Amino acid sequence: MGGKNASKSAYFDKLKYLLETYKSIFIVTVDNVASQQMHEIRIALRGEAVVLMGKNTMVRRAIKGFIQDGSMSDIERILSSVKGNVGFVFTNSDLKDIREKILANRVAAPARAGAVAPLDVYIPAGNTGMEPGKTSFFQALGVPTKIARGTIEITQDLKLVEAGTKVGASEATLLNMLNISPFTYGMGISQIYDDGQVFAPSVLDIEESQLLKAFSTAVTTIATISLALNYPTLPSVIHSVVNSYKKILSVAVETDYSWEGIEDLKDRIANPDKYAGSAPAAPTGGDSDAKEEKKEEAKEEEKEESEDDDMGFGLFD
Repeated sequence: MGGKNASKSAYFDKLKYLLETYKSIFIVTVDNVASQQMHEIRIALRGEAVVLMGKNTMVRRAIKGFIQDGSMSDIERILSSVKGNVGFVFTNSDLKDIREKILANRVAAPARAGAVAPLDVYIPAGNTGMEPGKTSFFQALGVPTKIARGTIEITQDLKLVEAGTKVGASEATLLNMLNISPFTYGMGISQIYDDGQVFAPSVLDIEESQLLKAFSTAVTTIATISLALNYPTLPSVIHSVVNSYKKILSVAVETDYSWEGIEDLKDRIANPDKYAGSAPAAPTGGDSDAKEEKKEEAKEEEKEESEDDDMGFGLFD
């Protein structure tokens, strides 16, 4: 009895240490994950993350104890995820990198009777190499076949098991006879805890550019609504200031009221001809006209040079 209590106490201490040391936790599913595969995952994560397994009842009891003593109030958010065959991966590293390493280690496995298929299972068309005596077995499962060169040949692709349904004994036997291992097993990720927030792993697929675009759209929407309602908010204040200044300029231009800086604007409006010379001159011709002028100038220069060389006389004149 004392040994069990000591073991539980040691587990609680380790869990508390990991919760205090690491800011991010992957709640992972470990259905059909073998011990050797777990060992390989631990090796792949070494130095970047720590894997911790334990009975759900013991994990819940430990977390509730941490919450009650006031040391970790935010950790209550993961209690709802502690169900089924789950474990924890603690890390302070980049979440995307750790996710890839968690999901990378997968092992192909044969279909077992009673197991829930994670995906649709198809039998491809082609020669099976089996003797004709086993044709009745294929017919019982509705697999279209024919005899070709003394062996059974499947004539078309067939969905044998649908995702989310249990694999029957006959289906499992047929898949094993055909040496088809349709499933791959490894750690899955159900939830991620990071700095007091719990979210789905799909959130990691959101790029920073998407967040910035969504934020910019939200700010624009708030500013638009605020301006329409004449209700000032932080996003709309700058627009209100600019719009108000435009109105002040309009009033100042139409009245005698002025201040330093507005006189130049009033003078430009009153005397446009005075400032016409400061505007950049518009080009009078296109690029083609300029090129033609350069060609003509070049021809004239060549003509003048030839006349200067002989002064109008031949060499022997």
